[in-house]
Amino acid sequence: MEEYYRYFLSVHVVFVISWMAGLFYILSLFIYHTEANDKPEPDRSVLVAQFLKMEATLWKIIATPAMIISVLAGASMLYLNPSLLEADWMMVKLGFVIALIIYHFICQRIVKQLQAGIYKMNSFQLRLWRELATIFMVAIVFTVILKNAVDWIYGLIGIMGLALVIMFAVKAYKRYREKNSK
Repeated sequence: MEEYYRYFLSVHVVFVISWMAGLFYILSLFIYHTEANDKPEPDRSVLVAQFLKMEATLWKIIATPAMIISVLAGASMLYLNPSLLEADWMMVKLGFVIALIIYHFICQRIVKQLQAGIYKMNSFQLRLWRELATIFMVAIVFTVILKNAVDWIYGLIGIMGLALVIMFAVKAYKRYREKNSK
């Protein structure tokens, strides 16, 4: 069983990387798509059409299949080694994974909204939303690598600190862009 476990672990890691890349990239596309709305015609129509195509392709061919394969490989690992479910760190990881899956489906809703011409978030809000995936990724990696060695209080403080740093960085980038666009 150990031999099969390592195959599933390898598949899991590869497709988690693909899934995260898809999530990071789709949010960048959402940001540029939203900003394309402010362009004059005919640039606006050309850019929006291109972003719609890129978003649909990325979502259907990379992000969603990678999520499905990641979850299936992870579930297979738990099936082959059910004692993992007894570990506290695994429960924490699964909590973050569930949150990441919810995040994925919210992004899917944004894909559909943009296809319908509905823009509910501006580019700044989308930049902040994109960084939430970073926080989930960091939380999951630290939980898996540190396992029981992590003090959950320090871990939570660290994640919140990372979130604040990212938020300030996004705000600083917004100010920089506004200053240089004038």
